[in-house]
Amino acid sequence: MFKNKTLLITGGTGTFGNAVLRRFLDTDISEIRVFSRDEKKQDDMRKAYANPKLKFYIGDVRNEGSIQDAMNGVDFVFHAAALKQVPSCEFFPYEALRTNAMGTENVLNAAMRSEVKRLIVLSTDKAVYPINAMGISKAMMEKLAVAKSRVAGQKTIISITRYGNVMASRGSVIPLFLKQIQEGKPLTVTDPAMTRFMMTIEDAVDLVIYAFQHGSPGDTFVQKAPSCTLETLAQALKRLLKAENPVEVIGTRHGEKLYETLLTREEMVVAEDMGNYYRVPADNRDLNYSIYFSEGRQEVAARKDYNSHNTELQDVDGMARLLLKLDCVQQAMRGIKVEV
Repeated sequence: MFKNKTLLITGGTGTFGNAVLRRFLDTDISEIRVFSRDEKKQDDMRKAYANPKLKFYIGDVRNEGSIQDAMNGVDFVFHAAALKQVPSCEFFPYEALRTNAMGTENVLNAAMRSEVKRLIVLSTDKAVYPINAMGISKAMMEKLAVAKSRVAGQKTIISITRYGNVMASRGSVIPLFLKQIQEGKPLTVTDPAMTRFMMTIEDAVDLVIYAFQHGSPGDTFVQKAPSCTLETLAQALKRLLKAENPVEVIGTRHGEKLYETLLTREEMVVAEDMGNYYRVPADNRDLNYSIYFSEGRQEVAARKDYNSHNTELQDVDGMARLLLKLDCVQQAMRGIKVEV
């Protein structure tokens, strides 16, 4: 579906954008546009990939004019631009609102004006039952996307992907733990019992591509994913690097939850099991709520949300196997210094 097409990635200099480039640049796609605020990262990418298919656009999703310039002539959009750090958003909630919600509205409007064929909005488990500013702004982003999908219809198909922690993404805990191990420092754990979904960046790209291939207007897609406690994660990294660093419990950061949720109980009632994924249709479609009667009210009421406490929980061995998929872990095992 991407043959001879033009793809735009907002926030394209981040972990997700780089993963998309690695996946797509050698295919028969015509052009990939990277849209972001960071000229230094764009210049680094330009030199690293040195590919004529790759085009760069400086701008900010908060500025509708700049995103419109990048959107003209685009077939598909991955909207990844966001403020993602929970503490930063907690201290500066208006900035989170401006980028994650109002910025998304600008992207959606520009895509519809440019008659983009499909647009995927990247969301997060923190948008489900949100308790922090980052999650609230992302939840609002999802509502904006679903509302706009009703207006755009089949002309510009707008869908949502929602995923948990992307292992070793920029600013995440795994590179921090690796750096602390290499420097002989204690591993700083907020709460040993805290659980998080664990996905590789390749999983995240697979989820977005799946949404492109199967999404209807307003659909939300979630990949089934394992989870682990922070204690298990720390012990698995220590085992792989043969480290003896102590673990220091520093307490929960501003706005953090003990566990994250990918689907609410209400969404699980109507979610379609697609094998490796769940698809939750938007409420503008004809949902069959006869499930309440055909399966019985008690059975439906007993359904639970899908969270990092009740999914497949990895032990140290299982987490070590997942960690071995990461380049930064492989490099650390070879003694290469890890950058956070």
